Amino acid sequence: MTEKKLQDQNTEQENKMGVLPVRKLLISMSLPMMASMLVQALYNIVDSIFVARLSENALTAVSMAFPLQTLMISLAGGTGVGVNAILSKALGEKEFDKANKAAENGIFLSIIGYLVFLVVGFTAVRPFYMSQTSDPEIIEYGVQYLTIALTLSFGVFGQFIFERILTSTGRTFYTMLTQGTGAIVNIILDPIFIFGMFGLPKMGTAGAAVATVIGQITAACFALYLNLRKNPDVKLSAKGFRPDGAMIGRIYRIGVPSIIMMSIGSVMTYTMNKILMAFSSTAVAVFGVYFKLQSFIFMPVFGLNNGLVPIVAYNFGAKKKDRMMESWKLAWIYATAILVFGVILFEAVPRTLLGMFDASEYMMGIGTVALRVIAVHFPFAAYCIVTGSMFQALGHSVYSMITSIMRQLVVLIPAAFLLSLPGNVDYVWWSFPIAELMSAMATTFFFVILYRKVISGIGKEPAPAEEA
Repeated sequence: MTEKKLQDQNTEQENKMGVLPVRKLLISMSLPMMASMLVQALYNIVDSIFVARLSENALTAVSMAFPLQTLMISLAGGTGVGVNAILSKALGEKEFDKANKAAENGIFLSIIGYLVFLVVGFTAVRPFYMSQTSDPEIIEYGVQYLTIALTLSFGVFGQFIFERILTSTGRTFYTMLTQGTGAIVNIILDPIFIFGMFGLPKMGTAGAAVATVIGQITAACFALYLNLRKNPDVKLSAKGFRPDGAMIGRIYRIGVPSIIMMSIGSVMTYTMNKILMAFSSTAVAVFGVYFKLQSFIFMPVFGLNNGLVPIVAYNFGAKKKDRMMESWKLAWIYATAILVFGVILFEAVPRTLLGMFDASEYMMGIGTVALRVIAVHFPFAAYCIVTGSMFQALGHSVYSMITSIMRQLVVLIPAAFLLSLPGNVDYVWWSFPIAELMSAMATTFFFVILYRKVISGIGKEPAPAEEA
């Protein structure tokens, strides 16, 4: 029996995305991802909790690193989004050579992405910090942390692409294992390197970065192993590989809007830091703490989305409209339930949450108002996030990109600036609910267009060729 026939047979037996009942499928695909991303969020919080024990300036420095880290994750994640959508759809269409080619070119693009941030890490970190603050202690803490995080970021790029390949083929349980392993390694190593335990020197913020990159490299290696040994749907081989311009174009036709969409968060965070620094460095630290805390609420939703995208893409390729729509509706319901819990948590115990970061009374005053005000927008975000993933899975990431630009640049930043003019930092936080409400309206507008152009015709005619 030929290898191709064996691959066909394996896929028919193992790939559940086209046959399993949708509710069971979505839960089985998403729960491992949600669990692993909860662990990821936990280690992000623990990382900042340990750094906060050094000083508030150290916490501020790590918070200020977020824009460049987001930019890096945007490139790695956006490339993964393109590979994910193409690979899952190819499997749905039983085009296995195309699936393999998508995976191999995605790995190649991830290597190129790392080389870009290797250069950034050696050249741009100090100017980046000096553009945000003149405090020498914050600058030094930040340079130590971010230089390591960027120059050793090959673990980030490897983890993203190898985990996306696993997710694309429905093996989200393995992704849970890789992410969980990386996060646990990070959590264990954080206090050892930060505070200098077991005879090691105290490394401070540099220790936090070292622990992070070791965790990322561990996860990347584990994910590569699982793809090579436990993923029969995709055959990875460097032998005879040549970059395929047409496939790279398809990956980035879907991935670039996602990259831009996520990168906008980098611009938004950088600009918000500048606005908040006009009040105090403590306000910037509060903003950083908010992002760490909200990640604990939002990461499960992103895990849900990571399970949703391959299901929608696979069934789009298989022309099963009802399964696509049922998946989207269920994901929306589950995401809303998760984020409503987040609202209750942020409104009920903000001081307890801030207390985990050794918050001073001044930081408590700013942070309590910030958490309670910003949390108002969470239910709107559930709808926008899930529907945005629908856009990506169907090859229309540009809709998500436009919505994100409108929310974070056209609305949020101007609103934050205008609300800062009276001189009360409490007003600035209202820019988040305002921007999310606009995002919900724009998302609905684009969803109606997509439904009329693409979704309503599924099963009645061949899927549009432009959809990867």
